Amino acid sequence: MTRIDKARSPRTMIWVVLLAAAGTFALTMGTRQTMGLFLSPLNTATGLGIGSISLAFAFGQLWWGLTQPFAGAMADKIGAGRVLFAGVLLVALGTFITPLMTTSAGLVLAIGVLAAGGAGMAGPAVLMAATARLIPLEKRGLATGIVNAGGSFGQFLMAPIAGALMVSQGWANAMQILGLLVLLGLPAALVLKGNSLQSGPVGHQPVGTLDAIRAALKNKSYLMLAAGFFVCGFHVAFLATHLPGVIAACGLPVQFGAWSLAMLGLFNIVGSVAMGWAVGRWRMKSLLSLLYATRALAVLLFLLAPKTGAVMLVFAAVMGLTFLSTVPPTAGLVAKFFGTANMATLFGVVMLTHQIGGFLGAWLGGRVFEATGNYDWVWYIDIMLAIGAALIHLPIREAHLPKLGKVGQAAA
Repeated sequence: MTRIDKARSPRTMIWVVLLAAAGTFALTMGTRQTMGLFLSPLNTATGLGIGSISLAFAFGQLWWGLTQPFAGAMADKIGAGRVLFAGVLLVALGTFITPLMTTSAGLVLAIGVLAAGGAGMAGPAVLMAATARLIPLEKRGLATGIVNAGGSFGQFLMAPIAGALMVSQGWANAMQILGLLVLLGLPAALVLKGNSLQSGPVGHQPVGTLDAIRAALKNKSYLMLAAGFFVCGFHVAFLATHLPGVIAACGLPVQFGAWSLAMLGLFNIVGSVAMGWAVGRWRMKSLLSLLYATRALAVLLFLLAPKTGAVMLVFAAVMGLTFLSTVPPTAGLVAKFFGTANMATLFGVVMLTHQIGGFLGAWLGGRVFEATGNYDWVWYIDIMLAIGAALIHLPIREAHLPKLGKVGQAAA
């Protein structure tokens, strides 16, 4: 398949595209988001300390973001299929060799470079852009919600599987089995192949990568969108890495850690699909403000509530509704601002800011816990950042930004 005719896309072909993109995201995101379950066993096996191991996880958050703009630019030029194929292989390799690493540098290589870099190549920047390119305009909002929900479904599915494998096979074998499961995403490369030349009319030459980035960085609305996504990364990475530790610190059984991660994934399916539906009906910047305000309120109520198993599961469910449901409106705004020809690159830049926040969320969680014995100060920071993100989206000019095509025409 080289192209789906945007005006007359067969329904079955649309679902094939969605299955390929959502399935790939389920495997890569599901595997990455279960890594928090292995933090304690890695510490016991290596004796490196929670802070050092958190640094490897934090570097993975940062590297995942750093790969997104480059992976997006590669996909825009040589095609998404090739980039996705390489990314899936790297995720599988990095995950498989992690149990063999006994030093901080080894963990940074396996978790932070190979697995995280591969997940970035087979991540939302490439997947969302490929989906937007292959799906008719009127269906893009819901389509991006479905693809995003795929990542959540992967977390919901993989967390209990990882927990069960840890009990039956041991943590090292469990991690290697997860690495092999990721290889199931390889066939998606055949479905999602193609590049940005297929995004415009015949004979249309897309704007160059550097010109597209320069034009985007001059838009205040794009910069505000990226700043808000920084906060999303801080929040998501802290929860994914340290929620099992938060639960353990409250004296609850380990299975609550696995099921809380699963609840994050399950309810993010609901949140992602609902948000994908909503972006076609309400202003995306308003939806983002609502999501961040909800996070701030939910964390505040969690801090005030008794830390029982039921409270943990309810909190995880509420967090799940807002967990990655920021992605459809954020990706939608990038496409609305600039079109789809350079979307993988420009959404990749936004993802980079997300993962800079993710680095701080994962790393700071470990450092604060080592210093204070709890995570309270990270929660306080999270509340303030969420309030700031809710406010910074309000001035975004959603409907009136110039398209990159006009920049390209002017340059011509």
